[in-house]
Amino acid sequence: MPRPALRSRSLRRVKVRTPGGRLVIHYERRKPGPARCAICGAVLGGVPRERPSRLRKLARTERRPERPYGGVICPRCLRRGLKDATRLLRPPPQAQPS
Repeated sequence: MPRPALRSRSLRRVKVRTPGGRLVIHYERRKPGPARCAICGAVLGGVPRERPSRLRKLARTERRPERPYGGVICPRCLRRGLKDATRLLRPPPQAQPS
């Protein structure tokens, strides 16, 4: 029987075959769900699925894409948002006198 700390179902059970041919169970922590876009909910590419303690050990450029709002919103939403912001900043075209 596993020790009490390993009886929790929050740990994932992985069957591993040892060199001696026995099948043993290893207990691993579960991985969190994938990072999602804050606007549309799409899965973000370039963001690893790791626990916070493991993420802290990665370099910052390995944690998220190196672009504005990287790791928060997806590229499609970023492109759409930048276009909308540019439209708001640009003055409307003046009517041509005839």
